[in-house]
Amino acid sequence: MKGYFGIGAEGISKARNLGALMRTAHAFGAQFLFTVGARYATRIGRKTDTSRSTNSLPIYDFADLDAMRLPEGCQLIGIELTNDAIELPSFRHPLRAAYVLGPERASLSPEMVGLCSHVVKIPTSFCVNVGLAGAIVMYDRMISLGRFAERPVRSGGPVEALADHVHGRPRLRHLEPKS
Repeated sequence: MKGYFGIGAEGISKARNLGALMRTAHAFGAQFLFTVGARYATRIGRKTDTSRSTNSLPIYDFADLDAMRLPEGCQLIGIELTNDAIELPSFRHPLRAAYVLGPERASLSPEMVGLCSHVVKIPTSFCVNVGLAGAIVMYDRMISLGRFAERPVRSGGPVEALADHVHGRPRLRHLEPKS
């Protein structure tokens, strides 16, 4: 899969939710984790992360929005259950993204939403747990940007193997016309 992603939460207050999000992010191949204004020491959340994800990827603890920094070219994607949000099954994930979830029992702050390139919602009747919402978003990213065989028309698994990847000719940028 091309690109990269990170995932985090604003105002998270439950260590076990952060630990579950961290473990799941590690399993789905996130490149970084982050919190913004966490309401407890995030090292406590690390204790509930049974995969020890921070041995493999960094976690950034930002005190507030002013301190938050993302890699250049990385789009911030808010995950929030609002009427005007894009439904996840209709959303095209950017190659370079940081997904941010809101705190338990609350929403992303208006300031955070203002920083987002897109706000996406999981089409459910009501909000789900932070760790579960993160897992759904990361799974959707994986199946939409990954290389998998097409789903069959009938129920069951694919009947044809995934076609071999075909590489194009090499691009020699120094020979291309300047634009």
